[in-house]
Amino acid sequence: MRRHLDRPLTPYYLLLGATALLLAIGLVMVLSASSVDGFEKHGNSYYWALKQLMWVVVAFPCAWVATKIPLRTLRFLAWPGLLVAVVMLALTQTGLGVEVNGNKNWLGLGPFQVQPSEVAKFAMVLWCADVYARKDKLLGSWWHLMIPVIPVAGLITGLVLVGGDLGTALVMFAITLGMLWVIGVPARLFVGAVSLVSVAALYLAASSDERLNRITSFADPFKDFQSSGWQAGHGILGMASGGLFGKGIGASQQKWGNLPEAHTDFIFAVLGEELGLAGTLLVLVLFLTIAYAGLRVAMQAENLFVRYATAGIVIWLTAHAIINIGMVLALLPVIGIPLPLVSYGGSSLVPELVALGLVIGFARSEPNAAGELRRRRSARKTQRAVNAGAVPRRWS
Repeated sequence: MRRHLDRPLTPYYLLLGATALLLAIGLVMVLSASSVDGFEKHGNSYYWALKQLMWVVVAFPCAWVATKIPLRTLRFLAWPGLLVAVVMLALTQTGLGVEVNGNKNWLGLGPFQVQPSEVAKFAMVLWCADVYARKDKLLGSWWHLMIPVIPVAGLITGLVLVGGDLGTALVMFAITLGMLWVIGVPARLFVGAVSLVSVAALYLAASSDERLNRITSFADPFKDFQSSGWQAGHGILGMASGGLFGKGIGASQQKWGNLPEAHTDFIFAVLGEELGLAGTLLVLVLFLTIAYAGLRVAMQAENLFVRYATAGIVIWLTAHAIINIGMVLALLPVIGIPLPLVSYGGSSLVPELVALGLVIGFARSEPNAAGELRRRRSARKTQRAVNAGAVPRRWS
């Protein structure tokens, strides 16, 4: 087992396999979890599943292109990409902004609605990686550690908070904190940052009755089951009723109007009900596989930008998965965070697949992995020539 894991191409194949499996599971679960809602609201049980499939078709070519982008081009695009993300976030507070579930954090672009904060997460990771790679020799100074990353991260987080999305703002903070950890920020700065953000998050939560109810009810959702504990309570009921192997795909009872956001934020609850403990553990193992393979790529990378960007992408997706699963299991408040690659939503799916495409490209470009791929291509070319009779067989 250890010998197989140490092979140069192991991270590449693990990333490809885990991403493909999570995407396949996501398509099946979106179809199952959204069928009732799609039929009731749009007269078509396949409505949300077909839209998700459309986003997959859009995302695949983008992810493939991402595996081919030269590093110089990628680093150049990080700066205008961040600017575009900031402009999009600001536009949500104009006439182009669309309010969804009380948060004005969506942007209406013709027939489509996009969530700029999802683009901003990706853009911020790439931009931070480029900044820290450029400033590598200056990172012994706390000033260069903080400037300009912290002010820019604060601006983006502030724009997200203006839209009312505390959950996404906390993910932004997790990404920033993770990037600081990767470059080696002293522990005392971590403690100070966590303390400051914790106080700010509690204040923001207390300033909204809806957020306060979510925070006070998540530990015991059945205490106020008919009100603030409704979503979390039905999520737990779905998970608990799934047993070891679940009720079977399509057999969920909670999706029949009891569980709000069944195909988005709470799709993990439907997955647990239909696929049981085995299905939920499979999803957890796949996310851990992506994290393991991504961190291996980061640790083996000689290029600092590749190292920081890969680590940032892993932190972003892992934080998303942990928060979503913790939310469904009532270990964390319900803050509206989707499950990467599994939940419905093109605004999140496209950036996530493109980001994973970058990491897959980094894994394939690692010197040892690239050499192994060249050797295998050469061996296949020789074998085809032998099969065609162009090269005589060697008899031993």
